[in-house]
Amino acid sequence: LIYCYRKPKTKRAKRFLEKREPKLKENTKNAMLIKGGNANLTVTEVLKDIYAVKKPFAVLYKKKNITRPFEDQTSLEFFSKKSDCSLFLFGSHNKKRPNNLIIGRMFDYHVLDMIELGIEKFVSLKDVKNSKCPEGTKPMLIFAGDMFDVNEEYRRLKSLLIDFFRGPSVPNIRLAGLECVLHFTAVDGKIYMRSYKVLLKKSGCKIPRIELEEMGPSLDLVMRRTHLASDDLYKLSLKQPKALKPKKKKNISHDVFGTTYGRIHMQKQDLSKLQTRKMKGLKKRPAEKSTEDG
Repeated sequence: LIYCYRKPKTKRAKRFLEKREPKLKENTKNAMLIKGGNANLTVTEVLKDIYAVKKPFAVLYKKKNITRPFEDQTSLEFFSKKSDCSLFLFGSHNKKRPNNLIIGRMFDYHVLDMIELGIEKFVSLKDVKNSKCPEGTKPMLIFAGDMFDVNEEYRRLKSLLIDFFRGPSVPNIRLAGLECVLHFTAVDGKIYMRSYKVLLKKSGCKIPRIELEEMGPSLDLVMRRTHLASDDLYKLSLKQPKALKPKKKKNISHDVFGTTYGRIHMQKQDLSKLQTRKMKGLKKRPAEKSTEDG
């Protein structure tokens, strides 16, 4: 195959291509939310609510797209390249798989992982009459249940959910900015997703009292089909460039709490020439000086 590369003719096109180029520190992952050709009202509302939680790092496609991701993935890869999104959420509905969600991620514009979830119960943002978090709030993610650590499919689902909802990486954390909590529980073959708003109340001391207020959306999900990447491809997707790896420094170690310890190598000292505190009792007598000189 001969691929012809065209140079950009305008500065705008040049900036657009520079944003798409691979970087040492990648941009925040964007997600595309796609509605299937036979999506019902429940699936449409779920996509809208997750888009509201994920904004501004999400793209919501309002038109219906007749595609089946588990049979043909070319349309997803086309949309991924077009919108520069590495995460996707596809919603559909049919008699065999009612209220269906497919969550997945891309690697080099090809599908890496894909997990199908069925919606059994849904409470939208509109149904919960409480105050909501502002747009772009970075959520705190909590996972409960042994299945997230024991089962390989659930372990990969946990990694996928962290990738989907984590948001931008920040250098510092402000206590007042911790407003949103997403809680995922795996019990008896079901996954319960709940979202809460953090309320900081007065406690009479410096540390505030924390209360959680449900704000929606909340979902009861069940796992259906899975399409997981092989171990080799998964390791390749996690590979970091050499420039980002920290260089090893000799004689420096760190403990569990992040404290740095260093070992210093010194030459052997002559203790006879060591300067001590000048006291009358430590002064050398004339006889001692003459013996030393001799």
